[in-house]
Amino acid sequence: MPLGRSARRVSFEKRLRLWLCLPGLPMLVLCWLLLRHHSVDVLLQSIVLLGLALGWIFAVSVLMEQIVRPLQTLANVVAALREDDFSFRARGGQRNDAMGDLALEINRLAGMLQGQRASALEAMALVERVMESMQSPVLAFDPEGRLKLLNAAGERAFGLQVRTALGHSAVELKLDQLLDVADEEVMSLGSGQQSVRWVVKRTGFRLRGVPHTLFVLSDVSAALREEERLAWERLIRVLGHEINNSLTPIKSIAGSLRGRLAALESASGETADFERGLEVIENRSESLNRFLQAYRQLMGLPAPRLAPVSVATLAQRAALLERRVAVTVEGAAEVVVQVDADHIEQALINLVRNAADAALSPDHAGGVDPHVEIVWATVGSEVVIGVVDNGPGLTNAGNLFVPFYTTKPGGTGIGLVLAQQIAQAHRGSVQLANRTDGYTGCRADLRLPLAG
Repeated sequence: MPLGRSARRVSFEKRLRLWLCLPGLPMLVLCWLLLRHHSVDVLLQSIVLLGLALGWIFAVSVLMEQIVRPLQTLANVVAALREDDFSFRARGGQRNDAMGDLALEINRLAGMLQGQRASALEAMALVERVMESMQSPVLAFDPEGRLKLLNAAGERAFGLQVRTALGHSAVELKLDQLLDVADEEVMSLGSGQQSVRWVVKRTGFRLRGVPHTLFVLSDVSAALREEERLAWERLIRVLGHEINNSLTPIKSIAGSLRGRLAALESASGETADFERGLEVIENRSESLNRFLQAYRQLMGLPAPRLAPVSVATLAQRAALLERRVAVTVEGAAEVVVQVDADHIEQALINLVRNAADAALSPDHAGGVDPHVEIVWATVGSEVVIGVVDNGPGLTNAGNLFVPFYTTKPGGTGIGLVLAQQIAQAHRGSVQLANRTDGYTGCRADLRLPLAG
């Protein structure tokens, strides 16, 4: 019997009821013939035949109930499974019974699907927990370039929020550059001081049959900076050895010759050029020696030894060492950080000295006294220590942290670089930008984590 229902077919229940009622017709005809053969009254014949017909219909109804109800129960169980509701089970099933075997198999199928569903949910929960705990940004895009997956690290790295970013295109989120990056390629996001370099791992996967692209980004900025530092350290070790081997005798000989000028002057009065030349040799040797010592200081920064220290104390110490301009200290509530006090104090001294140099610059606006201010405040999980000056501001921010690059006469070009290295050793950073409060000048922010 076909199970489907169409315009030309009645339902399974109606067809089954019809086929069960048909065997009762011969019985009624036979009974009517017997009653008529025995000359039974017509009224009595009608009553007997009506009773038999009703009795047969009742028996058919009971039989239909026994057949249809288990099928309806099993249909409800299957419908619940389709809706991921595994709480329904068919009861009363027994082996060696067609309907019982079907009920037991459906129950086993429901148990298996429930176990698979629980395993899938546990696996998904594990994946989500791993995704949230990863320090590397993870993103996924569909074939149309719409964002479908973003973890917490990705939110922090790109300044996005899952609830507002999912479903938007990479162009709208300004991530279209990411879609063009090949697997294992290094890319830079941001510019200037905010630039971060990432190694991109790119792979594909299918979600509900639709191909997606998964990106996992690893921040290699710190590793590249460390490799760069080690390369400079190896270079300066070789150069320092060779230059010192020449500088030491040059300086010694120049000093000895200047000591003999008195004897030469008594013999000849024309020693001015000779003395001036020796002075140049001695000064340049001393300058070059200071240069090498500064580089050794930059390359030989020891690991920080963390201890609790007050930000106000550090700011006051740095302010007292600058005597050329007025330095005021004004911070928020008392903040204690876990840092190496000597290192952070040196970084602040360098930033204050750099700010004072800017405030005393010949390009400083007239009519305003040179001034430097140290401020601090907590921002999220960081404390931001700002060093603000009223100098002319930044003109070439791209070279701020290039070692030995300086525009100041007599400058070494390592002050900002050393401050940046100290901050990075404390998992912080140094950022410089022109003031945005309506005044000319620059603001240097030393960012440090509140938790050591």
